[in-house]
Amino acid sequence: MSSTAQILPHYTFEDWQRWEGQWEIIHGIPYAMSPMPVPKHQIIANALGAEFRFALKKCQHCKAIQPIDYKITDDIIVQPDLLVVCKKIEKSYLDFPPSLAAEILSPSTALKDRHTKYQIYQLQGIRYYLIVSPDTEDVEVYELDKGQYRLIQKGHDFTHHFSFEDDCTAEIDFGEIWK
Repeated sequence: MSSTAQILPHYTFEDWQRWEGQWEIIHGIPYAMSPMPVPKHQIIANALGAEFRFALKKCQHCKAIQPIDYKITDDIIVQPDLLVVCKKIEKSYLDFPPSLAAEILSPSTALKDRHTKYQIYQLQGIRYYLIVSPDTEDVEVYELDKGQYRLIQKGHDFTHHFSFEDDCTAEIDFGEIWK
């Protein structure tokens, strides 16, 4: 019996720039970001963004942004549901690690968000990673500790204090995102 090697195309940022619609590329493999998320996902995303925008209102450097293309390498471009960025974005996409990335799970992205993106964000040194589950209405807050994410809080209704660059802080009441 002969074995057959399957050759998959390897896509890059250059390819991605020519595509229509919303796409992520992870290790050269494209992922369509459609159809659009369900209403509950979008309601949570807007509420989470509003919580961070309000909490960072007095901070001159850190801003909550949702969503934006984040180019990590030539063959890894992702679109987190929410980012906190504490430096000026000079390009039409983010090309440096944010201070926080958040992903809101959906059935089609949960595995990728919990494993692949978790590892990518950890390797990029993103200080905080939030995983939000609309199904269980739980938030997991991970913080980078010696290069590894550590789960520091999980639940439905709790407040967490985030410390960002330049003495920017955010006190987030996660109970508010479910209302």
